[in-house]
Amino acid sequence: MRLSEKSLRTVGLAVVVAAAGAWCAAAQPPQQQAQPPQQQQVPDAPRPQTLPQLKTITPVAPAAELPSAPRPVLNTTLPPDDAPVPSSLPSSPQPQTPAQAPGDQDPVPDGIDPGQGVKAFTIRAPDVNFVEVPFTVKDSKNHLVPGLTYRDIRVYENNVRQQPKVFTTDPFPLSVALVIDQSVTFDVMEKINHSLAALQGAFTPYDEVAIFTYASHVTEQGVGKDGSPFTGAQSARLGVLLDRSKGKGREPMYLGGGPLSQGAVINNQAVPSPGGRPGPASNGFAEKEYHTLNDAILAAGQAAARAGKGRRRIVFIISDGKEYGSKAKEKDVIKYLQTNKVAVYATLVGDSSIPGLGFLDRMHLPLTMRDNALPRYAAATGGQIDPEFRQGGIEQSFAKITEEVRTQYTVGYYSHEPLIDGKFRKIEVRVLRPDLTVIAKEGYYPTASDSQPLPVTPTAVP
Repeated sequence: MRLSEKSLRTVGLAVVVAAAGAWCAAAQPPQQQAQPPQQQQVPDAPRPQTLPQLKTITPVAPAAELPSAPRPVLNTTLPPDDAPVPSSLPSSPQPQTPAQAPGDQDPVPDGIDPGQGVKAFTIRAPDVNFVEVPFTVKDSKNHLVPGLTYRDIRVYENNVRQQPKVFTTDPFPLSVALVIDQSVTFDVMEKINHSLAALQGAFTPYDEVAIFTYASHVTEQGVGKDGSPFTGAQSARLGVLLDRSKGKGREPMYLGGGPLSQGAVINNQAVPSPGGRPGPASNGFAEKEYHTLNDAILAAGQAAARAGKGRRRIVFIISDGKEYGSKAKEKDVIKYLQTNKVAVYATLVGDSSIPGLGFLDRMHLPLTMRDNALPRYAAATGGQIDPEFRQGGIEQSFAKITEEVRTQYTVGYYSHEPLIDGKFRKIEVRVLRPDLTVIAKEGYYPTASDSQPLPVTPTAVP
């Protein structure tokens, strides 16, 4: 098909125009190039969250530059103790039950409050016996040894070493049950009567004293309005009770015949000796003697056992130590004293205070009294004996004994034995210094009053 001259010219003109446009575009600079068409705008998205401003927080210094301080307490926003325990389970309706009579309701355990829900329980450590042992230390010259520390002490219970928790030399107020023997001979009784005036000077206003006398029976002197046998050691009432406690004593016993075996006789009747004291019987034998020492110590020990805690419980006896006619047995009285932490101290008077005299009585001849039972009481309870024959020595023994009680050391520990088993537990106190004597009680019987929770060491928060 042949094209016309006009069509050829049109095509040629289009080619020329297209070539000219391409040359112009290539020759134009880049910044003048045509911009591509703009895309459709997208709506703004939510802005991302930013961290809060932390400019108010003080930076922490390095650990090495800070002084030691307690660990921080964790979780300080705990609910109160009486708040109910939270539950993640949905609440469900409770089935209705018929009302119960008051007697049919189950007892509520400790720690549960029916009106407020569950309360926090208090967890207690197991109870143990706290044992307190007072002891005295003397040197070879029988002088008190001061200045000991807990490092010098070793305490053993049933041959097992215990760890001391308390060691002190502080003096304790005294609760003293004073026992006066009125069954001694009249000459010894006279010395005792004159020495009682010096007794109050051995005590302090913080002490208290109860008085018991005995011969064939025990008499308690002066019970207060509150029923307590104790009275203030510096009170005027104690002076009156001491005057009331003075006795007459008895005549010595003479055996066999001779001019001393028979007193004055009128109309075949024995005449009392001067002062109202009965003379020896006409048959050459004196009347039967009674020395109820065991009963007197038991009565005094029961009074001392009622003293409050924090006081020294003392039975202080002025006697020759003879025993005859008591209902109580010596071993039972000692057990009571060891159970109730009562110590026996004594001023030994009469023939028993002189070494060598009365040795035949210590052999315990048949149908005769036991001589000088006081050393056994003192050794078992941690007390001491002071033998004095003269009146001046008896007066000084009061101050000497009270001084030894006030200067005692006291060590306390928690026993490893069962709480209460009724068995005797032997105690031994040793001092790590040579040539010293330790005076302490032989042991004790555990009681429920001595039990207390074992202290728990707090655990640090990690």
